[in-house]
Amino acid sequence: MKQYLSFDHMITPAIIQILFWIGIAISVIAGLGSIIAGLSATYGGGNMVLTGLITLIIGPIVTRVYCELIIILFSINDNLKDIRKQLSKESPPEI
Repeated sequence: MKQYLSFDHMITPAIIQILFWIGIAISVIAGLGSIIAGLSATYGGGNMVLTGLITLIIGPIVTRVYCELIIILFSINDNLKDIRKQLSKESPPEI
């Protein structure tokens, strides 16, 4: 519990994975909804179907890229912690 209260251990990467799957679900539902609405439309349904197809294809890709960019920030943080530990072991104490 102390690790969470002192922010030594990050829980955000696990939350980002959950948000990724929620984003994928939203993209698929929105895409399918747009396709169904376009197919049932009397006029102008072709644009809605095309928009739905684009949402089905591009939505998950954009969601993945966004989540990866956020996870990269946490990866950089972990790498910087490792570098700091290495430098503190190797360098003699300053006077």
